[in-house]
Amino acid sequence: MDVTLIDGRSGSGKSDLASLLVSLDDRYQLVRLDDVYPGWDGLLHASLAVPRMIDTLQWQAWDWAGDQPGARHTLDPDRPLIIEGVGALSRESRRRASTALWLEADDTTRRSRALARDGETFRPHWERWAAQERAFIEREHPQSLADVTVVTAAAG
Repeated sequence: MDVTLIDGRSGSGKSDLASLLVSLDDRYQLVRLDDVYPGWDGLLHASLAVPRMIDTLQWQAWDWAGDQPGARHTLDPDRPLIIEGVGALSRESRRRASTALWLEADDTTRRSRALARDGETFRPHWERWAAQERAFIEREHPQSLADVTVVTAAAG
């Protein structure tokens, strides 16, 4: 199976890039880790779920409103897959992927983009989530696992 991983810190442009790729080729299946994280403390869980998702071709959504596991989904082994989100690119997931991208943006741009996108929902959790990102990056060094690093710039 052709698997592309798109990783980077919050607000780096992962979702936009994934959406663009899917719009260019409708064969792609897209899993957004925002749909997998089990709450605001779930980055590690999702990063561990990515290799299992690739191996089993199944994943379980998180019901954010109900704060509980949501629907189960099955992936088509005959269609290429994009997995995007913080935690997508670990040593274990990289072994299973064809392509890995790391997105970079400066802290001010990332925060501005993320809060413009998610507003007051994300604001109270920004630091909590950033700590999980830093821990994941320190443990896995995803940028060193990427085939390509994309540096994104602030709009305007």
